[in-house]
Amino acid sequence: MKILVVDDDKRIQLLYQAELEEEGYEVFIAGSGTEALEKFEEIEPDLVTLDILMPDIDGIQVLRKMKEKKPQLPVIMSTAYDYRDDFAVWASEAYLVKSSDLAELKNTIHKLIGGP
Repeated sequence: MKILVVDDDKRIQLLYQAELEEEGYEVFIAGSGTEALEKFEEIEPDLVTLDILMPDIDGIQVLRKMKEKKPQLPVIMSTAYDYRDDFAVWASEAYLVKSSDLAELKNTIHKLIGGP
């Protein structure tokens, strides 16, 4: 199972990668919206965790582009801020506020795509 982690924060990238690889997933990292869209085409992930605030293309736009091409792709919006009132995030399968405790993220991934 391939997971694409999209976040411009290196610490989040490393944390998610270490924790999710430990769970048995194959993890790919993208640090920007542009890079995320390139890797999305290249690796065809089974699930994407997507930060909303990024330096180039914001996560909402990346979400729309990914869903246009692969509507069934599970996407978890992940952000330090609460954007649940923004209707655009409703196109994602889940919404999580970032935390160093990844239990909720792991549980959500398992519900969406199962274990490796």
